[in-house]
Amino acid sequence: MPETVEAVTEGASPLLTMTRTTPTALWNDSADPAELTQAIAWGAVGATCNPVIALAAIRADQERWESRIRELAAELPTAGESEIGWKVVEEVSLEAAALLAPAFAEHGGRNGRLSMQTDPRLRRDARALVAQAEHFASLAPNIIVKIPATSVGIEAIEEATYRGVNVNVTVSFSVPQALASGEAIERGLRRREAEGLTVHDVGPVVTIMVGRLDDWLKEVVERDGLDIDPEHLEWGGVAAAKRAYAEFRERGLRARLLVAAYRNELQWTELVGGDLVLSPPFAWGRRFADSDVDPQPRIDVPVDPAVIASLERVEDFRRAYEPDGMTPEDFDDFGATRKTLRQFLAADEELDQLVRDVITPAP
Repeated sequence: MPETVEAVTEGASPLLTMTRTTPTALWNDSADPAELTQAIAWGAVGATCNPVIALAAIRADQERWESRIRELAAELPTAGESEIGWKVVEEVSLEAAALLAPAFAEHGGRNGRLSMQTDPRLRRDARALVAQAEHFASLAPNIIVKIPATSVGIEAIEEATYRGVNVNVTVSFSVPQALASGEAIERGLRRREAEGLTVHDVGPVVTIMVGRLDDWLKEVVERDGLDIDPEHLEWGGVAAAKRAYAEFRERGLRARLLVAAYRNELQWTELVGGDLVLSPPFAWGRRFADSDVDPQPRIDVPVDPAVIASLERVEDFRRAYEPDGMTPEDFDDFGATRKTLRQFLAADEELDQLVRDVITPAP
């Protein structure tokens, strides 16, 4: 006889309980091998990487990676710091991808993927983004490639999908960004179908960086001197994710939502139960795994209308929450977009500097 839910989950962490009893998938927002191994024990079936995460993984084992940088510099005598640094990022990513290979096989490609992010310095060039996405996708069968939800990125998302790249939309904070990205993926899939190309093994996801939306709203409230209940400001990203999830189902979009950039427990507990991906940073994953929370499905429970009414006093919340709150041209100037791109660009520069210090050390 099948085991009862109680038997399956007895003694399990709340994260493992969630993954065993609901359709909600857990990914780990880190490519560090030790962290990913632990997250897999909590039920994680995917992982993500970006310039900030890659730099952290390299620094976590810096002696090893500095040695590898010296080897790469000898192997590639004409390469600059950026080329060598991105070779290291590829190797970090491939180690994580190997850990996820069993889940990839088990889930038929829908999970078990490692996200690699396109170089943010290519963000203004759709063709360059697509070319790098194809390269990353060729490195391992279970690579999924991050492309930003900017005006240029939307174009690249459709084309990369058409070319068979599994896309993870990033630098995305809002319902209109998620919808534009999901629809771009649909266009790419339909183009493939029209040409008789396979789509059965695709696993695209569209990220909403819920905590980064909250961060930006708090900054706007402080900047503009608005009197908003601080507790309400913890719900902005959750509200956007819930609305985007409902819109995806209503429109029949095949990509799944992925929730990332955690800042509070609500961004976990309020989104359990949907056919979506929750991808907390490792530190938040550990906090959730060690908690006594019973992860009950709440994805379809509306946010308190009084909280929504309060948040709607902030113009940028309305822009992020309403499906037509922004056009793709508006995405580029949204505050959270600019701040996040600048952080990713700064991590690129730090990686360049790390490589420079290894191959051209100070006298």
